[in-house]
Amino acid sequence: MCFAGGMDVSGLEPIEQTALLTEYARALDSRAAHPILGDALAAATVDKIEFDFAGLGATASVVALVALRAKMLDERIRAFVAENPGAVVVDLGAGLSSAVYRVDPPPGVDWFSVDLPRMVTLRESLLPSRDRARSVAVSLLEPGWVDGIPADRPTMLFADGLFAFLEEPQVISLLRRATEHFGTGVIAFNDYGPVGRINQLMGRLTTSSKANSPHRQWNFPGFKDARRPELWNRDLTLAEEASAMQRPEAALFPSGLRLASRLAHRIPAIARKARILQYRF
Repeated sequence: MCFAGGMDVSGLEPIEQTALLTEYARALDSRAAHPILGDALAAATVDKIEFDFAGLGATASVVALVALRAKMLDERIRAFVAENPGAVVVDLGAGLSSAVYRVDPPPGVDWFSVDLPRMVTLRESLLPSRDRARSVAVSLLEPGWVDGIPADRPTMLFADGLFAFLEEPQVISLLRRATEHFGTGVIAFNDYGPVGRINQLMGRLTTSSKANSPHRQWNFPGFKDARRPELWNRDLTLAEEASAMQRPEAALFPSGLRLASRLAHRIPAIARKARILQYRF
């Protein structure tokens, strides 16, 4: 599908196009008869963009998993800001995500959406402004990405889809910089487990052979044991490991992915392929 007459984003680099995939998946979910996330703003945002979205590999399974992981992260952010009404929330690699509007945090929360400068420009041109929500135009691979974000309040950092497109040393460096700068809080992100035969199975279920599919940008090797990041960073303590494959919303998955979700209750390796991890620091 290509929406003519909208904003031309054809000049985005492949790594920047990964943000288009997740936004398009959320938009498709919102238009479903029984949406998982129901993000109407995502659909409105996609309608403003001129781009061949069909080439991004947003299969039915991709749409379902993107929507559910966003919903799971939203739930955890809501719980954190309810407990810490004066908190700071940091969206790592925010892209075009409208999480701040879905979560609708209390007025004492400051929300920072961090992404590459060109993505921030696109984001600010497409999404409505919101009090106490601001963008930070910087590469997360630069140590100074935390500069200007308050460090003296409880902080929740989250990444929706980001880590798959980074190399392991980059993820380790990003996590270390976060725990060095922020005093106390939580880091949450979606994870796919280690790369292996199960990944190949899930890949056949959830990806596309389109040449410009952002899945081709995958760099992170993943890990089996959710406690592995504790070995990377002594300031991190695993607080939660939750599989999207074991959620009630799996009943809304397309048939192949729905079968995998049933198997996930008996096969931990499948459950690890779509999980949300939280770490305290």
